[in-house]
Amino acid sequence: MADKGTKRYMELQMEELKETYGSEEKDRIAAEERASRAGNPKDAEIAALYEDCAEYEADLEAFESELAIIEERDPSELVAALDAQKVDSERAYAQELKKIVEHAWEAEADREAYLNIVKEAEFSELIEKLNNAFPGYSGDFKEEIRSILIERWKMLIEIKKEHIKEEISEIKVRGLKPSFAKRIYKQYHGIE
Repeated sequence: MADKGTKRYMELQMEELKETYGSEEKDRIAAEERASRAGNPKDAEIAALYEDCAEYEADLEAFESELAIIEERDPSELVAALDAQKVDSERAYAQELKKIVEHAWEAEADREAYLNIVKEAEFSELIEKLNNAFPGYSGDFKEEIRSILIERWKMLIEIKKEHIKEEISEIKVRGLKPSFAKRIYKQYHGIE
């Protein structure tokens, strides 16, 4: 009877070992398949098709998060908030925001006096300097600047969405499903 108990105990241990090492073997095989897929020239072609679309999606995500910051923050705090979020570390937000306001007001003939202050002031001090220079101004500089920036970011988001649609339609023209191309792109670049 002790032999049967010992034998059964050893069988259970062996099954546990097989399950443990068997799952590791399955994981190893799956990893090898992914690695071999990454070197597949056909996958490289499909991944290249989705490359631009992936860049546009990343840009779109960045613009949407920037728009959320612009909508919720005071314009004088925007540069610090955008820099703190590190949405896009390569961009100089202070200069970019200032140029957007400059460009918007250059198109309006009655904004020439305000434009000189915009060109001279730092963006974070812009509203304060405009309010000090024009105390009798009937409008609200803060809301005007905020609406200019929101309008600009919404336009950028729409442009990126249009680019994504164009890339997706190009993928469809080639006879592929966009979700398949995206999955292959992620596998090829080791994202998933």
